[in-house]
Amino acid sequence: MTEPSAPPARKRLNLALQGGGAHGAFAWGVCDKLLESETIEINAITATSAGAMVGTCLAYGYHLGRGQGARDKLDEFWERVADLQNPFELPMTSPLPFFEEARKFWANQTMGAVTSAFSPYQLNPLNWNPLRDLVDEVVDFEALRQCRSIKLFVSATNVRSGKVKVFPMEEVSLDACMASACLPHLFQAVEIGGEAYWDGGYMGNPSLWPLFYETEVEDLLLVHINPIVRSELPTTVPEIENRLNEITFNASLLKELRAVGFVQKLLREGWLKDEYKSQLSDIRYHAIRADKLLDDFPLETKFNTDIHFLRELKEIGREAAAKWIGEAWDKLGEDSTCDLRGEFLDL
Repeated sequence: MTEPSAPPARKRLNLALQGGGAHGAFAWGVCDKLLESETIEINAITATSAGAMVGTCLAYGYHLGRGQGARDKLDEFWERVADLQNPFELPMTSPLPFFEEARKFWANQTMGAVTSAFSPYQLNPLNWNPLRDLVDEVVDFEALRQCRSIKLFVSATNVRSGKVKVFPMEEVSLDACMASACLPHLFQAVEIGGEAYWDGGYMGNPSLWPLFYETEVEDLLLVHINPIVRSELPTTVPEIENRLNEITFNASLLKELRAVGFVQKLLREGWLKDEYKSQLSDIRYHAIRADKLLDDFPLETKFNTDIHFLRELKEIGREAAAKWIGEAWDKLGEDSTCDLRGEFLDL
């Protein structure tokens, strides 16, 4: 009689989840596949904006029911997001290219005109945000803060100081999540403890440093949504706005990665005295990048909450994660599978 095979070893890693509006459904797919895998254990998450929603739902679901509980909670969140109505989106798409382009132009121009002419304090004086009610119904934050299985760090931007604010698990709340995803042209700043906050993507998309100082796991997987490189020069207004958005929301991450790359150089080339080496971790980096996978999705699709579109992004994320697991698993705990300088810095 054949002996049953032993279950595969599980390797621990930390996750860094970028923001990106509806494109965050890509991270939904990545996380869904990681949770489904019997070989990966998520230790800690640092996240911003849409990534913060994914990370929060994942941690809370894991607290309730381990991996399957996390997958179920992520499904619930995104399926309910699809029920929200985008006031700047026409209710249907057109099979004819001309009319489809006209529809995209209308959505883009309407949003741009309204948000340029009116601040959210004028346009939305009651500060109505349907996402706030949704998140409040999906996540019990008091229970979430009791989670000890996964550490969670959520980033927001302090409006007055211009600095990043990282909320650790014990401070993660509904307000913290809303602050992390607060686009200042659409929503009023979120007040927490007398301070005003905007979207975390401006100063930490996401902030990596909490994973260096607050965890012992040295494998970090960056789920990267916003394209860094685009070969084509943007020439139309929507293309220029799209590219500005990508550059803005990648800037803080690239600066932090450059600092990390410098520390790695110091460690590996022996530039540090022995007494200082023990104070620095030589983190092993991994990345799942959506650059090429989402290259054809313009800025306005970040506001597309159609369930078919979200499920398409989820499946793209699942496939990307499956490919990464197959290629990188053997090196987890041993070496990086991402060349920071080659992939993110020397472009």
